[in-house]
Amino acid sequence: MDDSCDDPPTSAVLLDSCHFSHVLFNDVEKFYVPGGDVTCHYTLTQHITARGKDWVGIFRVGWKTTREYYTFMWAPLPAAGHGDTAVQQKIQFKAYYLPKDDEYYQFCYVDQDGMVRGASVPFQFRAEAEDDILVVTTQGEVEEIELQNKNLRQENEELKASCAKLQQQNLELQEELKKTQELQKSLESLRSNTEKLELELNSLKMENKHLKEQSDCTGAELQQLKEQIQNVTSEKERLENRLRTALDHMDQLQSQVLNYEKEVENLSHVDQDKTEQLETLKEENQQLRLSTAQQQHDLMKELEEQKHLFQVLQAEKDEADEESQKLRAENSALLRHLSQATELSPLSALPRAPAATPAPGAGDLLFGNPYSAAGGNLGAGVEASLRVCPLCGELFPGDVESSQYEAHVRSHLLDCPMCTESFENKQVFEDHLLCHRLE
Repeated sequence: MDDSCDDPPTSAVLLDSCHFSHVLFNDVEKFYVPGGDVTCHYTLTQHITARGKDWVGIFRVGWKTTREYYTFMWAPLPAAGHGDTAVQQKIQFKAYYLPKDDEYYQFCYVDQDGMVRGASVPFQFRAEAEDDILVVTTQGEVEEIELQNKNLRQENEELKASCAKLQQQNLELQEELKKTQELQKSLESLRSNTEKLELELNSLKMENKHLKEQSDCTGAELQQLKEQIQNVTSEKERLENRLRTALDHMDQLQSQVLNYEKEVENLSHVDQDKTEQLETLKEENQQLRLSTAQQQHDLMKELEEQKHLFQVLQAEKDEADEESQKLRAENSALLRHLSQATELSPLSALPRAPAATPAPGAGDLLFGNPYSAAGGNLGAGVEASLRVCPLCGELFPGDVESSQYEAHVRSHLLDCPMCTESFENKQVFEDHLLCHRLE
C-alpha cells in the first residue's frame, strides 16, 4: 500500500451510477502467484481527467460499495495532461499487502469523489497449475443464480421507482433553491440595512459625545438620546441574531444543494440512457406498425377471398342440401318399397316395384342419382328371388331378414358429426363438412 496513512475517498453510491468504461485495465492475468509483486496496467481514456486523490484498489468480486476494498494504491498523475488522447499507466502492488486466499478479485479505478471509473476482469491469487480446473455448476447453484437474477430485476424496478422519486425531489429542491436565493437576497438587504444602522449608530455616538461635551445640553435631551441609542442597539442585536440564523440556514441549504446537484448529475446520466432506449423502442415500434399495417392489408385481402369462397361454398351447400333432401326422399321410398317387397310373395309383388317408385333422371341432381344404375338390377334380382343393394350391388338371398338387409343399406349412408343429416354421396358429404368448417 501507499506510505500515506490517509484513507482513500470512498462512497456508498449504487453500482448503476458508476462509469466502468472510462478506465480500461490491460494485460490482466487469470491468476497471480502468491508471494510476488503484482503490476497493474491500465489506460486513462479521454472521458476522465486524473486528479491527485484518485486511487486503484483490489476488490473481492461481489463488492457493493467502494468502502469494501482489500488494499489500494494512489494512482500516479500522467506526465502531461492527456486531453483527448488515451494515456497508458501502471502501478505496482507489493506482495505483502496482497490477499492470501484463492477468492476472485478485480482491479477498480476510483476517483477522488469515490466514484468507480473502471474495473478489470476477475482474477485469483493461487499457484500455477498445469491444467485449468473445470468448474461444475450444480442445479442448486443454477437455481440460486436464477433467484439472484430475479432479485436483481426486482431491485432494478425499485431503483427505477427511486429514480422517479429522486426526480420529484429534484424538482422540489429546485423550488427550495429559488426560495433560498430569495432568502439570500433578503439577507443582502438585511446586511445593507445593518450597515446603515451601524453608520447611524456611529453617527449617534458622535452626536452623544458631542452632546456630552456640550455643557448647556439639558437632561431631557440627553435622556432622549440615551433611549434612542438603546433602541438602536437592541435593534442592531436583533438584526444580528436574524442575520446569524439566516447565514447558518443558508450554509445548510448550500450543502444540501451540492448533494442534490450530484444526485441530479447521476440521474441525468441514467435519464440519457433511458432516452436512448426510448429512441430505440420508438424505431422498433415504427417498424412493427409498418409490418402490422402490411399484415392487416394481407389479412383483409385474404378475408375477402375467404368470404367469396364461403359464398361460393354456401351456394354449393344449398344445392347439396336440396340434392340431399331429394336423395333422402328417394332412399325412404326405396326402403319402404323393400319392406313391402319382403312382406309380399316374391313373384307377385316384385314386378310392380319399378313402376311404384320411378327413379328420377340423373340430370335432375347436382351429382347424379346414385340409385339409377341399381334400379334395373333390382328387377333382375326379383326375378331370380334375390335382393340387391341399390348402392353397392351386393346380392342377398330371398329368405334373408329385412332388418339385416336394411342395416346393410344404411351402412352406406354417411352421417354428419356436426348435425343430424345423412348423405349417400361422399362428395356431397365432404362439401357439407367444409361448410361447417367455414362457419
